[in-house]
Amino acid sequence: MKEGKNLYFASDFHLGIPDYETSLVREKKIIDWLEYVAPNAEKIFLMGDIFDFWYEYKKVVPKGFVRLQGKIAALVDSGIEIYFFKGNHDMWMFNYFQQELGVKLISDELEFEANGKKFYLHHGDGLGDGDYSYKFLKRIFRNPICIWLFGVLPNRVGLGIAHYFSSKSRLANSAYDETYHEGSEWLLQFCNKKIQTKAFDYMIFGHRHLPLNINLDNGGKYINLGEWLHHCTYAMFDGTTVTLEKFK
Repeated sequence: MKEGKNLYFASDFHLGIPDYETSLVREKKIIDWLEYVAPNAEKIFLMGDIFDFWYEYKKVVPKGFVRLQGKIAALVDSGIEIYFFKGNHDMWMFNYFQQELGVKLISDELEFEANGKKFYLHHGDGLGDGDYSYKFLKRIFRNPICIWLFGVLPNRVGLGIAHYFSSKSRLANSAYDETYHEGSEWLLQFCNKKIQTKAFDYMIFGHRHLPLNINLDNGGKYINLGEWLHHCTYAMFDGTTVTLEKFK
């Protein structure tokens, strides 16, 4: 890493819910955060569920969120590397963000080393024990035939269906689970199992929606980034340690 530069991690903006006006306020806040970290950023990792729904037709993309897209493109043009992870709400990304904005699109996990620290990054969906119904659905939704069939639908019909179910999502309509469940945190269990075969200093995820910074069995850290409807939290690596921060 360059001296004086940091790595930044954020996840689960869920832009689009619960309504246009509220989402727009949150989008502007996210842009404020990007402007805040940009002077010291070497890389920014946006780790999934940036949108509450996203689907790229061959020549059509969902309207909206142009402020965020413009800011991302400007940051990339300025020399900051931005990594864009597919989440469970926006897994149907293909090449639009790579071509138009210049981001690096990550479908699943990303492993790398920075300043001697080993990192494992993933949105977090479908990992660990449990949640078998979602794991089954994920295999269906990532199936090329399923993706093609949805793309055959007229844009207005397909996007209408998607936005209807997005408006009914748990995060859009209720307080999420604020409680840390000792012994049943799937991502923590996944981390402690993963490090038995390959050691990492930091294992960072989104998806859980609860900001967490927990010691692993090998002395490393499991970090969950929380979300931006309530917490507005993110992580920062200054070249030595990763800290969990709140943007106000």
